[in-house]
Amino acid sequence: MTIRVVLVDDQSMIRTGLRMVLAAEPDIEVVGEAGDGASGVRVVAELEPDVVLLDVRMPGMDGLEAARRIVGSGARTRVVVLTTFDEDEYVAAALRAGVSGFLLKVAPPEDLVAAVRTVAAGQGLLDPAVTLRVIRSFAAAPTLDPGRAAELAQLTERETDVLALVAAGLSNAEIAARLYLGEATVKTHVSRVLLKLGLRDRVQAVAFAYESGLVTPGR
Repeated sequence: MTIRVVLVDDQSMIRTGLRMVLAAEPDIEVVGEAGDGASGVRVVAELEPDVVLLDVRMPGMDGLEAARRIVGSGARTRVVVLTTFDEDEYVAAALRAGVSGFLLKVAPPEDLVAAVRTVAAGQGLLDPAVTLRVIRSFAAAPTLDPGRAAELAQLTERETDVLALVAAGLSNAEIAARLYLGEATVKTHVSRVLLKLGLRDRVQAVAFAYESGLVTPGR
């Protein structure tokens, strides 16, 4: 199955570079582009791609507002935010907007391709270079939601433990080692957590953990 992608960035050179990398892959097709957030929202609504790569800083409507509108529309399109090291202040807002991943603009081509495939497959993606920065940024100013806290009651004790470790940035292998479980068992627990809480991926799980109060800054 071909993964259909839309590129949204105000720099045409960046879009050209992204297109060249992705077009070289037999299972990925760039079906549209836009130079600002508002145009990106329209293009996504029209073409219904599997994945949209969104720059954060753009004139007019920025990538965060575009992400909110795309996710809020109920579209099946999954959003990956393209970020740089100096944009930590945008991370928490992007998490709350419901994006499925973050990728550094300086990431090597193979990471870009892997990111598109990972997100298209229904998984969340946090670039390894920014995972902890993402979590710290969100933790710095969490917004507690009583409704979220009540939803935690749906989880078993083990599932709650797993969610807390996901929010700490641990991989399935690291969680397995920490809890003395098999990696396949951890994967099953993560899947059940996402299903019970109505979350799309691990990125949303991080946001949920902080909004529910399960994980707080300093813990």
